[in-house]
Amino acid sequence: MDAIGLSVVLIGLKNALGSNDLLIVILSIVIGCIIGEFFGIERGLNFIGRWFDQKLASSYGNISQGFVAASLIYCIGAMAIVGSLESGLSGNHQTLFAKSVLDGVTSIVMASTLGIGVMLSSLPVLIYQGGITLSAGFLKPLLNPEVISQMSATGGLLIMAIGFNLLEIRKINVGNMLPAIFVPLLFFGIQNLI
Repeated sequence: MDAIGLSVVLIGLKNALGSNDLLIVILSIVIGCIIGEFFGIERGLNFIGRWFDQKLASSYGNISQGFVAASLIYCIGAMAIVGSLESGLSGNHQTLFAKSVLDGVTSIVMASTLGIGVMLSSLPVLIYQGGITLSAGFLKPLLNPEVISQMSATGGLLIMAIGFNLLEIRKINVGNMLPAIFVPLLFFGIQNLI
């Protein structure tokens, strides 16, 4: 688990350093946290994980940790956003294919320590990436390389937080931070109005 946690921190750090506009990334995290806390996203993810625990615990042990950690790792990354957008906008699925290979390897390693909850994370991934793919046409006018870079950097910070959770350095409610990834779109929309 320590090796997985350190690897996740490294991936997050690499993505987090990809933006030149750190103020947007910081504001995105703050605003995203406020939105996520208001809607209780982490509480919802934990509820689903505990529900799986209750239904399957006698056979498979603690499912909640694997479900929540894997769901967040697979949904937060830049490849999930960019790949889904490419798929929805141009029909190019190459990024999603590459992501699926990386996620497959990661899931094998994670499932060996966190169990069946990792497999159950496929449901939120389907909803999240499918939703982005289906809504890509509406988001197209807002997307440019700078916005995607800010979204990726924000996601990188969240991935680092997942790594800290896996390393048990400090419990961070990463689920409540998920809206932060989309806040750069809001800033870009406001900037275009001004």
